Amino acid sequence: MKQNFLKILSAAGLLVYLTGCQSAAEENGKKAAETTSPALETFVPSKQKLTNKMQIPGEISGFQQVEIYAKVSSYVRALKVDIGSRVQAGQLLAVLEAPELSSQLSAAKSRLKSQEAIYMATKSTYDRLFETSKVEGTVARLDLEVAEAKKNADFAQFQAAKSAYAEVQNLLNYLEIRAPFDGVIATRNVNQGAYVGPAGRGSEMPIMTIQQQSKLRLAVAVPEQYAGFLATDQPLQFTVKSLPGQQFSGKIARKSGALDSRFRSERVEIDITNTNNKLLPGMVAEVELPLTSQDSTFVVPKTAVFTSGEGSFVIAVVDNKTNRVPVQKGRSIDGQVEVFGNLSPTMRLVSKADEEIADGTTVK
Repeated sequence: MKQNFLKILSAAGLLVYLTGCQSAAEENGKKAAETTSPALETFVPSKQKLTNKMQIPGEISGFQQVEIYAKVSSYVRALKVDIGSRVQAGQLLAVLEAPELSSQLSAAKSRLKSQEAIYMATKSTYDRLFETSKVEGTVARLDLEVAEAKKNADFAQFQAAKSAYAEVQNLLNYLEIRAPFDGVIATRNVNQGAYVGPAGRGSEMPIMTIQQQSKLRLAVAVPEQYAGFLATDQPLQFTVKSLPGQQFSGKIARKSGALDSRFRSERVEIDITNTNNKLLPGMVAEVELPLTSQDSTFVVPKTAVFTSGEGSFVIAVVDNKTNRVPVQKGRSIDGQVEVFGNLSPTMRLVSKADEEIADGTTVK
């Protein structure tokens, strides 16, 4: 009886021991499972317009600028302006002298008078024959036709002489050089008595250069990746090194609409009203370009994107499992980066993505 009691007691102890071992094993398994499921910090991506600024150099030039050359071979008889002179449109700048043109004008005038006299004579002859021919049988029809042809030929010669005379007169007008617009004389390359002409020696350099300085244009070469952020009439700020501490402004007046094949940049021109004449053509400006996205895009921390040999990815958490989503990176500013891909505002992304986090990893 005593032995049976001891056997029952031993069996009960063994059962308690096995039950305790099973509970401990389950607890250890649960802890192991919790250890293998990593705890990852996540966030919900949001759309916003990323804004930043960049400095880019540009060159200031006169709104209008022209180099003046001589139309005819001549000598400089008088210069009416010098470097720095402010001129008005139509103002006389220089007087040239070409003695052979005076001779050509006299000869052309003589030819004109001669052809005019010949034409008047043949016209008078034709008119008399025409009046006489009204009486039947007095003038042969052939004689009248010959007189008419002679009159028409002499009239054509008279018109040619008139055109030749006008051409020489027009050339004489080029001996007076006048300002094409209001501006400032920027350069003067000749002195009184110098030979100038349209070709050959004397045509290597312009007589003078005129610049419009009351209004200027600032040309900027915008790189391809930033060209889409700028629009016509957009105001921009800029500075110049020669005037430290002063800021100037202007508006984008025109864009080339094409990229330069050498530098892969678009030419953008900004119109500047230079009322106080502080800015000068030729100055180099530092232009501040505000690069604001036209549309809202997804912006995430830089740490949420990783790049591998297969591309760039963010890691989404769906049903407590990781899923890599391919994206394209845009601009990066202050620890944030634009991403483009199959994303949604309800998606949860891992804050610190890593290539070692494989797809399907169970996370807390």
